[in-house]
Amino acid sequence: MAFKIYTKTGDQGETGLFGGKRLPKSHLRIEAYGTVDELNATIGLLSDSLVNIAESKDLLRAIQNRLFTIGANLASDPDKQMKTPDIHEEDIKLLEDAMDQMDQSLPPLKNFVLPGGHTAVSFCHLARCVCRRAERRVVALAIDGAVEPILIRYLNRLSDYLFMLSRKIALDLGVEEITWSGREDKDLGSKV
Repeated sequence: MAFKIYTKTGDQGETGLFGGKRLPKSHLRIEAYGTVDELNATIGLLSDSLVNIAESKDLLRAIQNRLFTIGANLASDPDKQMKTPDIHEEDIKLLEDAMDQMDQSLPPLKNFVLPGGHTAVSFCHLARCVCRRAERRVVALAIDGAVEPILIRYLNRLSDYLFMLSRKIALDLGVEEITWSGREDKDLGSKV
């Protein structure tokens, strides 16, 4: 008998964690790992948009593997003593080292940067926004449930990395960064 992707076990609005516990699909734990999965897909889209930037694509693939690890950790029943894949300090250091390296070639940041200018830059900003949402979901889950603090730190550092990467991609592609500028409010005499 062939493996079927559909099980029909979620037809009543519940899903199972690793370990057997069932939760409503609207549960914060499901929302947290679902958003991490969405982030992973968005990073795949970003990676596919990068042409001739193999170094970034390799790191993005490593990040996707770490995000799958985070998802597996979040999808495991916290009430059971289960061995789950884990994130290591070296995973965070890899992101920090990559940011430090990019920072050496980037011009100083003097304005807020708007997403845009090139599809790859926009995908990078989209991934950053999804990463921030994933981080918020995991932080909310940590208030009421067991979450390893390093998962939150990794997501926080990843959003910083994605911002830096957006700037580096713009530089590598020769695309001018779009900076935010307020408009003059004639009544107030200041920028709004």
